[in-house]
Parts: sequence; structure tokens; C-alpha cells
Amino acid sequence: MNKKGMIVGISGASGAIYGIRLLEILKMMDIESYLIVSRAAEKTIQLETSYSVEQVKEMATVCSDLEDIAAPVSSGSFNKTMGMVILPCSIKTLSALANSFNVNILIRAADVTLKERRKLVVALRETPLHYGHLELMLRLTRMGAILFPPVPAFYHHPKTLGDIIDHSIGKILDLFNIEVPSFKRWTGEKE
Repeated sequence: MNKKGMIVGISGASGAIYGIRLLEILKMMDIESYLIVSRAAEKTIQLETSYSVEQVKEMATVCSDLEDIAAPVSSGSFNKTMGMVILPCSIKTLSALANSFNVNILIRAADVTLKERRKLVVALRETPLHYGHLELMLRLTRMGAILFPPVPAFYHHPKTLGDIIDHSIGKILDLFNIEVPSFKRWTGEKE
């Protein structure tokens, strides 16, 4: 593997399949992944997908236990990644991030990503949003994170839910200059 890897956080919001699909695509592209799964995400994986938590963890190159605050991704000197994606991100995780409340290794790794000025993409999965959510999102943006709610696009004429999920992941990986071959870009109006 010649590319830097990526830290992938899956927190407890609905949409665990997004994080799972990101792991699958990174593996297909021979990019190392450093996975952290919250306890709530473990439940969401069981409730929303046909995958077991162990199957998801086995997709990653390395999986850190949520309570392992000494995991390599807890330090800025761990420079093997191009950044981190939290997909999906719950409001609880967003709140902890925006307040630098490093209660577990998922939040710590994201906080380190920000302090080291590496790219942090946060795919918040919540709707509708109230003023408090918006304030947290603004604070996190000012800290350097990229907020990326996985809002579907339809210009690529998706046929399946998988098409919609893959398109969002293609856009996220675009932020890291990773070209996903199947990603369909807007090419303008056809005459």
C-alpha cells in the first residue's frame, strides 16, 4: 500500500451502512483503514444491517476499542493517515467534538485530527435540526472540520439505495482527492 490510510469512525446515528460501505470501498482501493465503532453504532449495525459487528470490524485494517485511549490514533505523532471520516455521526458525537470532550478514542482521534490540521469530515445524520445543533455544527466548522450530511443527489439517476450511498461516499472521498472509479460527477446539462 502506497497511500496514507484513513481513520473511520462509526457513531450511533442511523445510517451505519454508510460507514460499512466506506470501509468496503477503502479496502477495494487498497487504502488502510483505522476503525473506531461507538457502542451505540454497534447496536445500529445490528438493527439496520445484515452485518455483524465483528464482520464490520474485520473489514478494517486496524480496529481500536472505543475505550482504548492509548490506541495509536490517539496521538498526533501517528502520521499514517490523511485524515478521518465519521460516517454516520450522531448528535452526541458532534456535541463532544464541538466541545473537545475527549470521552473516548473516537472523539480523541477526531480531536487529534483537528489539532494536527488534518482533514476531518463529519457526516451528521440527524433531521430536523434545532438551534443548538446548528451552533455545534458552526463551532465545529470554525475548528476546521468539514460538515457533510449525506444528502442524496439525483443527477446521477440512482437505481438503488446502494447507488445513493456510493455517491455520497464518492463525494466524501473526493474531499481527500481519492478518485472512486464508479463515482458519477455532474457534467452539466445535456442538450
